[in-house]
Amino acid sequence: MTGALDAVIVGAGPAGSSAAILLARAGWSVALVEKQRFPRRKVCGECVAASNLPLLAALGVGPAFAAAAGPELRRVALLRGEREVVAELPAAADARHRWGRALGRETLDTLLLERARAAGAQVLQPWSVRAIDGAPGGWHCEVRAVDGGAALTLHAPLVIDAHGSWEPLPTARPGRRQARRAGDLFAFKANFRGAALAEGVLPVLALDGGYGGMVVADGGLTTLACCVRGARLDACRRAAPGLRAGAAVEAWLRRECSGVRAALREAVRVGPWLAAGPLDPGVRVDGGGGVLRIGNAAGEAHPIIGEGMSMALQSAWLLCAQLLEAAPLGARPGPAWQHEAGRRYAAQWRRQFAPRLRLAAAFAQLAMRPATAAPLMALAQAWPGLLTLGARWGGKARSSVDAATIARLTAPRMPADASAEASNPAPSFSHDCASQPRGTT
Repeated sequence: MTGALDAVIVGAGPAGSSAAILLARAGWSVALVEKQRFPRRKVCGECVAASNLPLLAALGVGPAFAAAAGPELRRVALLRGEREVVAELPAAADARHRWGRALGRETLDTLLLERARAAGAQVLQPWSVRAIDGAPGGWHCEVRAVDGGAALTLHAPLVIDAHGSWEPLPTARPGRRQARRAGDLFAFKANFRGAALAEGVLPVLALDGGYGGMVVADGGLTTLACCVRGARLDACRRAAPGLRAGAAVEAWLRRECSGVRAALREAVRVGPWLAAGPLDPGVRVDGGGGVLRIGNAAGEAHPIIGEGMSMALQSAWLLCAQLLEAAPLGARPGPAWQHEAGRRYAAQWRRQFAPRLRLAAAFAQLAMRPATAAPLMALAQAWPGLLTLGARWGGKARSSVDAATIARLTAPRMPADASAEASNPAPSFSHDCASQPRGTT
């Protein structure tokens, strides 16, 4: 049996689930495909800037977020070696959501996914995308259950790529680079209980060959996350033979930074170190092929400014605003209409996020290199307000999605006439248990 969807969304992280919520609420038939089981830990700094809190509230997870998240983040610190500079974080304009907070991805992702399910999205989890064929207006997505082998072919005029950083879609795999380079950045994360990090402070670590950050998140857990160049990672492993990569990086962080050493003196790690990479910062929002991209699939900034969550959530809203602006309920998005909506979205994405990518890249390079990190630290000590200004430039206090857009996307939508319902049937899937897999996401 075959049927029609309006959209297939690949990846149920903050970007994919947010898009599924918004489109499903607007009456679209949406399939949300996610490879991993939730809840699951993920390499992430876990900070949610204040600019995103109105979006979470509008998505319906605001109260749950407020009940679970860590303390309000009101100060930022820059740590290098034995030195530390502390400054105020900028407050957001929305009086109800002045300060950002941190929440583990295992909690946040689950909240958003369940909200997408409640909104009417068809959730396939854990299912893997094996192949995507077709073009805008007529996509065919082969998906397979991760643990059961059942296969489906999803048919939709529109595909949204929200798969994240580490694994490309099937269409992008042939060009994926395999060779590792000394300058590649690898991400690490661990949680600690009993750490001595002051609540409400967001430390940024400037390291010789990397950068990182710490934050107190939900349940009193402290998250320590960092990005390490390949050459530095090799040196860490040589200095700690027999240790796994994460433990070797932790030993280096303790040696390298007195702030980390003090915070973790009495702390106990909860769970293993997580690792991922290499990172691939850059812009991919208009990468061609007709698939629409949000989150890290659209573009990735160096995590040193902690705006990955903002770009994920806000890009989903920006794309859905374009998709819903000209599409009456019951109308299917054809190729020409998709192209124009995608063009407008990509232009808006670049205006909003490209400056953050440039700022993050500059800050990361300054922080990782001893020749530039020392002057940066001296400048910050002489002018702590530079950290406040940098946080403002990085988007901590201003959302790319304005209040009018939030109101428009969350207002009830009615079909133009009674025939709209007939032209937008409930989704169904074609079973294809004999299909051959071509890779995995």
